[in-house]
Amino acid sequence: MATLDGFPASFYGEPGVLGILANGISAFIVLLQNFNTAHTGKAPVGVENILAGVHLILIGGLSQLVAGLLSFRKYDHLSATSFIGYAALWGSYGATRIYFGALDDTPSAAMNNLSTDIISNTSSNATTEIPVCYLCLSVSESAIAGLVPYILLSFLLAFCSATVNYIMPFVFGAITATLVFEAVALVASDWARVVSGILELLILIFAIYGSAALLVKGLTQRLVLKGFGTPLFNVLLLGTTNSTNAQSIGQEKKKNTKYAEPMALGFFCDTIASFIFAFYSFGYMKSFGLGSAWVSIIIAAQLLSSYYALLRQDCYYTTKFGLHATYWLIKTWDEFVLSALVVEDVRVVSGREAMVGDWFFVAAGLVLCVGSLNTDVLELIHNMLFVLLTVATIPQIPLHGYYIFFGIACSLFTAVSLYGTFTRLINTIAEKSLIPVGPQPISTDQLKKALSCNRSKEGDQKLPQTDRASDALFYLSNGVAALSALHTSLSNTNPAFLHLTVPWVLIAGAIIQAYVSRLQVMEGGRFGSVISSIYVVVWATWTWFRFAGDLLQFSTDATYAFTAGAIAFLVINGFLILIAAYRNLVLLCLTVVMEVVLVCFLLSTLQRLPYQLEMAMLALVSIICIYGFLASLVNCIFSQRLLPMGPPLIKEKMKQDSAPELPCPVANSRVTSGLMKIAKLLEEGGVCGVPTDTVYALAASCKNPQAIEKIYNIKDRPAEKPICICISNVEQLVAAKPPFSPLLWEFMRNVYPGGISCIVSKGDWLFRLGVGPAYDRVGTKESIMIRVPDHTVTGHLCDITGPIAITSANPSGEPDSTHHTMVINRLGHKIQGVLCDGDSNEVVASTIVNCLKIDEGIITIVREGCVPAVKVRQIFDRVKSTMV
Repeated sequence: MATLDGFPASFYGEPGVLGILANGISAFIVLLQNFNTAHTGKAPVGVENILAGVHLILIGGLSQLVAGLLSFRKYDHLSATSFIGYAALWGSYGATRIYFGALDDTPSAAMNNLSTDIISNTSSNATTEIPVCYLCLSVSESAIAGLVPYILLSFLLAFCSATVNYIMPFVFGAITATLVFEAVALVASDWARVVSGILELLILIFAIYGSAALLVKGLTQRLVLKGFGTPLFNVLLLGTTNSTNAQSIGQEKKKNTKYAEPMALGFFCDTIASFIFAFYSFGYMKSFGLGSAWVSIIIAAQLLSSYYALLRQDCYYTTKFGLHATYWLIKTWDEFVLSALVVEDVRVVSGREAMVGDWFFVAAGLVLCVGSLNTDVLELIHNMLFVLLTVATIPQIPLHGYYIFFGIACSLFTAVSLYGTFTRLINTIAEKSLIPVGPQPISTDQLKKALSCNRSKEGDQKLPQTDRASDALFYLSNGVAALSALHTSLSNTNPAFLHLTVPWVLIAGAIIQAYVSRLQVMEGGRFGSVISSIYVVVWATWTWFRFAGDLLQFSTDATYAFTAGAIAFLVINGFLILIAAYRNLVLLCLTVVMEVVLVCFLLSTLQRLPYQLEMAMLALVSIICIYGFLASLVNCIFSQRLLPMGPPLIKEKMKQDSAPELPCPVANSRVTSGLMKIAKLLEEGGVCGVPTDTVYALAASCKNPQAIEKIYNIKDRPAEKPICICISNVEQLVAAKPPFSPLLWEFMRNVYPGGISCIVSKGDWLFRLGVGPAYDRVGTKESIMIRVPDHTVTGHLCDITGPIAITSANPSGEPDSTHHTMVINRLGHKIQGVLCDGDSNEVVASTIVNCLKIDEGIITIVREGCVPAVKVRQIFDRVKSTMV
């Protein structure tokens, strides 16, 4: 990790400009309202609030969301999490303003008007009871419940951003303080609005400066304005690397590091949702009307974390955050319906007790616990608490104990999610396990042995190409929908049950499955998202007719239209059965049983439904789906068929392809012609993989600056990480006559050639060294790192081409390449050649030493590599003693 001033001179887009500016403009909108209220003594009402809310959603929400999405593609962990998190905040606050405007009253007055459940107009003869809109209760309390967790998370973001630069901490810190006083202003007097307005002015000032600094940086490729490139403190000061993390004990992380890690964002969303539900469960909020908007918006962000986990080929987090998003979204609208129906109604109580969909979440949570045994203790604890959440929301629990149990579970889940947000964010920024998350509970080999049910050769096969990371979510959405749709003829006459069932079937079977369909399109495959797309329509139609239909009292003609639709579904599902026969036996069984379920749907349109048959088939769909969820998740995590899914009944005849051609030219390092071949490719502006005395590196000639820029794109290297130069010997430096002190010269002669890289000051001497056109493309604005490998092949290559720019030959964030085949397999399709030299001499890269303050007797170990830090300091101490 780079800890020096400056940034690589390569040109990169800066989504941070849009993200920071969106925060500033959003704060300015709220500022105007706060100062106007303090000046006139009248809070904004009606259209004024609605327009402010719309602007907050468009600018602070959607615009900042775009910045977050671009930051994910830029491999910027902090900005991606922060901008999407704040987009959810401003979107939710905008929805709150719209809610206030729709009430056509001030928040405080609205609370006074709606503080009673029933308004009684008493006359001499009778009492008329007028029911109040329960969804309009506790508006201010709901907004406070949403703001408090954002205050905690905004503080964490401000702290974490201090390890990257010193502009974002001020922006995020000001937002944190503003949220505190915005929450106070909802229940207190105008002084809180004034303080909040002053803080929002600071946000605007910091945002304008920060966005200007980033914009100028991108345009000029120079750090003209201060604030970026230098952190307030080094992230490595937060802790020491944990040697017992999951990666060090054999867990192989197969992911696409083109995108930033979404784990912190997923934990962030869990924190917000569970905190709001905790407030509601403990009775602070009398209604979940506005709370449903806050949770729904943050859950949309959690689906994005699941989406980017899929893009990184991480099926565990794709499934986990998809499962959590499904659960929170269903619970949100379940409570919304309860708020609208009045919980004390006896029919509502009996309707809740008839629902069984939550049991699928209990089973899915236990499956996720099994999957987390391959990660770390924090993941296991988090998943166990999620199981506790699902158990706490079983509808059969009496209402007087239901919310207390759920509130306690939400509180515990919030605490662990908050810690998870902090650890995932800091550890991804540092690219090390600095904050403890615990060891891997069970070794990968032991877990695979315990889970492997198939002892035949099939169990040792790799995962077929037809199996995809989104399969687990496909089974989840259909399983929850099927189990939630299960009901008896008696419950079908209870309108409260019909109301409550709508979100369970519609959200899981249609909305979340539409998201799964999108994931399957991203993954490709022969049949794409055909099955999931059809089942989206099936469950949406099922909800419309079976649950909403009874409430809407469809006419006979409308019922016949559904009959025609049911016949069409039966025919289409026949084709889906054929498609499933190409996949596996589990999916085939699911589609076959769904055919019987659709027969039941057809009979229900004709008023001839056998309820016992439908209940049995829906239960069977749920059982198939829970096994499919388990097997798909486990098999995808280990990229191996540990749990049988059954063979396809229809097998395609695969053409035997000849041995694939190598994706790039290769050359043998042991022959002169091979070395000359790579040298020629470098001279022509190519990027090649070359061996060094440590691990394999990507090399580009300093004569071709555009080739150095290619390196960033090839390995998805963050813009904040500079590239060093490599020369053949120290005498080349002597000839360039850099203004180094005697102490620095002596230190370099003691460490070169070898596995140590020294960071020194830049200067005109680099032109004499031969860096020339690449001066602005290597190092930072003020410093450069120099490598002199103890490797004959690399030394000869530098003698032929002159200085070369190098960096490790691995996708950024992944393990180093220790053999030329690793370079070919991982990056061969992006580079112009590889110099093959077999196994590398080391398994880790060089040790980086900051020598900028060596004349003051100070050196800093930026990264400990193949040479231990203790040994480096011993060499330095010895050199200093000889110079005295």
